[in-house]
Amino acid sequence: MKLTYIEAIKLAFDHSLAQDERVMLFGLGVGDVSGVFGTTLGLQDKYGADRVFDIPLSENAITGMALGLSIQGFRPIMVHQRSDFSFTSAEQIINQIAKTEYTSNDRYKVPIVIRMIVGRGWGQGPTHAQAPHAFFSHVPGLNVVAPASPSDGYQLLRAAVNTDSPVIFIEHRWLHQTTEDFVPYDAVPSIACSKIVRDGNAATIVSLSYGVLECLKIAEVFDFFGISLEVINLRSIKPWDQKTVLTSAARTKKIAIWDIGHKEFGVTAEISHVIQNALFGSLLAPVERFGLPSEPTPSSPFLAIAHYQDIDRALLQLNSSFGFQINPDSLISVREKLHPHRSIFQDQPDVGEVGPF
Repeated sequence: MKLTYIEAIKLAFDHSLAQDERVMLFGLGVGDVSGVFGTTLGLQDKYGADRVFDIPLSENAITGMALGLSIQGFRPIMVHQRSDFSFTSAEQIINQIAKTEYTSNDRYKVPIVIRMIVGRGWGQGPTHAQAPHAFFSHVPGLNVVAPASPSDGYQLLRAAVNTDSPVIFIEHRWLHQTTEDFVPYDAVPSIACSKIVRDGNAATIVSLSYGVLECLKIAEVFDFFGISLEVINLRSIKPWDQKTVLTSAARTKKIAIWDIGHKEFGVTAEISHVIQNALFGSLLAPVERFGLPSEPTPSSPFLAIAHYQDIDRALLQLNSSFGFQINPDSLISVREKLHPHRSIFQDQPDVGEVGPF
């Protein structure tokens, strides 16, 4: 079955609601005509307004309601059209939801999914383009996942709904127009199961969310020169699949990590630390880390060129640090041939992906 990412998420909601009457779906825009980018369209008509509904502009209160529902046996899914909106409910998420199972001595399970849509672009600026997955991963008691494809979206959302502890579901909206042919009933063995999406032996690139698509483009360029990079789609950030990453890193001995969030105190730092500790002395090059600088996201598309990671800059950096010794002009020339429609502005996606929302 060939599905867009939007269709895959809608199908995951549909199957979860159909298979378990305890599942509830709500958030700003869930019952709206736009249906949160189309992912919730028709679900209220199908399952009723008592299970699928819009909410008032009071995220902290509604998140507290979700906690109450969960400890009473329901399995709520709360949707934020922008991850930034979740910060108004940070007290409930961090102090209550993340800690209820612990403070109740496991008496209460908290099967809540909080879906947060992230993604840069079109002048959204410092308060509408944040990716807080590392922030929430720092909180004990929270699971954090980030799909990179339609099958990821379906599988991880179904797994998250079936998990008896809270899951932060980070979804990049630049994935929405992507398509994939997959069987939607496939189940993930574990919420912490990563996926090798491209085999290689010259170096390993670990990434998550939309960053995986960027890394696949990088691998495609190097492949033109006979250099095969292994690309790992992390899928789950906390807990994360250390075994798959370390096995690949031990084999290739050259590792890069690409994050969609800030570089300092983030996912790249944690993974790099684990790799360096486990493989100390055996790596052939320092671990390369790609992420955003420690500054607010600029609204100007011209300033965003320097703010966001660029494929061409990454190609040159990996070529130098990993000692591949390819002529730099040749690298850029091949990238232009393979991906000629790449936007010059780093806050706008490739041709075929739509905006502004």
